[in-house]
Amino acid sequence: MAWLRGEPLGHGSFATVYLAMPGRSSAQAPPLMAVKSSDLCNSASLKSEKRVLDQLSTCPQIIRCLGDDHSVENGEELYNVFLEYASSGSLADQVKNRGGSLPESDVRRYAQSILLGLREIHAKGFVHCDIKLQNILVFDNGAIKIADFGLAKKAQQKQSKEENRAEIRGTPLYMAPESVNNNEYEYPADIWALGCAVVEMVTGKPVWSFGSHVNICNLLLRIGVGEEVPQVPKELSFEGKDFLGKCFVKDPRKRWTAEMLLDHPFVAAHDDHDTVPLQDKDESTTPSSSPRSPFDFSEWVSVQSSVVASPVSSPDSGKLFDWEANLGFGSPASSRFCSPLDRLLQLVTDDAPNWSFSESWATVR
Repeated sequence: MAWLRGEPLGHGSFATVYLAMPGRSSAQAPPLMAVKSSDLCNSASLKSEKRVLDQLSTCPQIIRCLGDDHSVENGEELYNVFLEYASSGSLADQVKNRGGSLPESDVRRYAQSILLGLREIHAKGFVHCDIKLQNILVFDNGAIKIADFGLAKKAQQKQSKEENRAEIRGTPLYMAPESVNNNEYEYPADIWALGCAVVEMVTGKPVWSFGSHVNICNLLLRIGVGEEVPQVPKELSFEGKDFLGKCFVKDPRKRWTAEMLLDHPFVAAHDDHDTVPLQDKDESTTPSSSPRSPFDFSEWVSVQSSVVASPVSSPDSGKLFDWEANLGFGSPASSRFCSPLDRLLQLVTDDAPNWSFSESWATVR
């Protein structure tokens, strides 16, 4: 494919990203692209990224790869990967340009899109390993897509001795405890990083606060040692706080998966991005009786089913609310929800409905 290299858009450890324009003979290419280039002798990471993206090409929440080629420029041989061009920059740019924080409605929408992308990544057997706001790209229509798969790896893949000696894979501020302690980078590490990204979208600040004299070793010790977890922003809704509680579980085996989090009320069933308030734990939940006529709905109020548990979460569970019971992960004895049979029995009555009245009925045929 013939193309023209434009101005640089950014650079990382392994490659530099430029704006690119296809040549006249490239009729099927978009008018603008991003091209990621590295010198050929150091292109192993970029070639790996291309292979991963080829297997994720059908997911709308993941940046699309448009092809690759080699070029010789200024006497240097380069390997180039062509990508969709996101004209609105990254989520990090959005947070900065919008005053240092995003409305919760936007955070919910972005978190859902990232989760949809992570679900596809994990389903295909990969771990991204570098989820952060700088790697979530924003398009003109407001859609976002996960990018930068240079550090992605196959899940459960044994690492070489050289890889095992590596101290850091990814961005330290987003690293999970198991990555710091055991050099373990599996699906749960991406979920921890998502939680860090959500906090940063809300506050405009890194999830770990530190002064100018804190070095990287101190930061990693803080992440990996002890029971401290990132602080949840006070301005978040109850649902948002609980969502982060499921991300910031120290034990990766107990951390929620992308599939589970997509059913969490913070991102699920919020097409209008409205926040449904959770019931206070001391409020009664007396069920409404079944309506006795087609007009007997005036006292009904739509309330989301939820049960609030202890406001103090345990270090291992990360729970603020008893969503596990509702989704079937808690024990029946600990759940305050009625069983389906109990709920059906509440509707049973010996009274027959009275359909004999005819007031306010309109004849339609």
